[in-house]
Amino acid sequence: MKGKEYKAALEAMREELVAMARWVRVTGQRIVVLFEGRDTAGKGGAIRAMSEKLNPRQCRTVALGTPTEAEQGQWYFQRYIAHLPTTGEIVLFDRSWYNRAGVEKVMGFATDSQVEQFLDQVPIFEKMLVDDGILLFKYWLGADQEKQEERLRERLEDPLKRWKLSPIDLAARDKYDAYTAAREEMLRQTHTEWAPWTLVDFNDQKRGRLTLVRDLLDRLPDTAVEPPAIDFPDLGCKPLAESYGAIQPIANYPEN
Repeated sequence: MKGKEYKAALEAMREELVAMARWVRVTGQRIVVLFEGRDTAGKGGAIRAMSEKLNPRQCRTVALGTPTEAEQGQWYFQRYIAHLPTTGEIVLFDRSWYNRAGVEKVMGFATDSQVEQFLDQVPIFEKMLVDDGILLFKYWLGADQEKQEERLRERLEDPLKRWKLSPIDLAARDKYDAYTAAREEMLRQTHTEWAPWTLVDFNDQKRGRLTLVRDLLDRLPDTAVEPPAIDFPDLGCKPLAESYGAIQPIANYPEN
């Protein structure tokens, strides 16, 4: 998808996202969006497309690292519960509790019994969230292995993206089929009436972002809330220039 076409479409949707965030704040809604999917599919870019123009105090991104020793001894869902939204908030999970059914299962970080217990418990856990009024959206971002390889190579060769290339990414290269099987089992057991999955093709990341954002906006109720009127009278004097006494600013970056 061409960049100009993408930017125009996204800009229009971002106006709707800002309106949605205002509706969430005014009405006290709580929204949780889970971003799961293939390595390199584009979860981070999709999250930025959705959140970049929103107030970061209202819309939070949660990307948890490896569990600490203390967290490993907790109920599996416990560390995620601490990041759920309060009234008026939106939380975007860059990977979520579904790590247990994906990365942890395929890479052997969780036992078969732990995975089975998770798959038994997660529909109940999500039913509790939804019954309490949380609006829960679960997205799985897909990409062909050819695209995955192309993006991994790009991370390898681009010094600005090298940090994205983790040992887990490299170890997962020959486990594409295993991840597919794990995903299908996860979908069979956790695609519920109250918390359904939505799968989005991210072979074209720009089109995938637009598809995801459009779907989310279309599934929300009418979020039209007029912004409050703000009185902005004339300043009444000539605008003042910045002035410094105790300390002077550093020199500007050179023009040429």
